[in-house]
Amino acid sequence: MSDSEVRQKVRDFLLKYVKDDELEDDDNIFELGYVNSLFAMQLVLFVEKDFGIAVGRDDLDFRNFNSVDAIVALIGKSGAKA
Repeated sequence: MSDSEVRQKVRDFLLKYVKDDELEDDDNIFELGYVNSLFAMQLVLFVEKDFGIAVGRDDLDFRNFNSVDAIVALIGKSGAKA
């Protein structure tokens, strides 16, 4: 899967829950108030399930999930297979 396909899949997931058509890939979704702790766990499960990776303890850092760019970078460094 290419970076642009990963990015689009992440954006599509987020935009199901975040009603902001102007959301930029580098916008911090935590600072904007779009994410609570329950949704943060949904993000982790989405990444694990849809990209076939295990998010380890070291990766459970808000900085890895605070924007589309951060999530795509996390997926890229993990060697996702999906």
